[in-house]
Amino acid sequence: MKQEECVRLLSEHGIKATSNRIVVVRQLALLPRPLTLSELETMILSIEKSGIFRTLTLFREHHLVHIIEDGSGSLRYELCHSHSDDEDDDLHVHFFCEQCRRTFCLDGVPVPEVCVPEGYIAVSASHIVKGICPECAEKN
Repeated sequence: MKQEECVRLLSEHGIKATSNRIVVVRQLALLPRPLTLSELETMILSIEKSGIFRTLTLFREHHLVHIIEDGSGSLRYELCHSHSDDEDDDLHVHFFCEQCRRTFCLDGVPVPEVCVPEGYIAVSASHIVKGICPECAEKN
């Protein structure tokens, strides 16, 4: 993602474009999978860990990223596919590879409908499939 695209995306979400924010949004756009804070810290050496975390928190508040809890014990951050205040978290299935411990988006996989009992109010849902990714399966 070019710098101009990053600035436009940040602006569309009401976020002032600073150099650190541009670096973080560019890194999130670079890989087609959700990243942990630790992975981002390893990839972005020019920003302190606390600065990356504060940036992700701001992005979350402005609906630029959503969080995935894949059961690995780490939160993963991903740019929202939809950039609307009305649709905060994109509803799609994720795949967690138990071998390489990476999480992938499965955009083409239909999300199962879950009906909660009367009186319950669903706010979010995680759809995680666990197994072995194609890359790891090929290595075996």
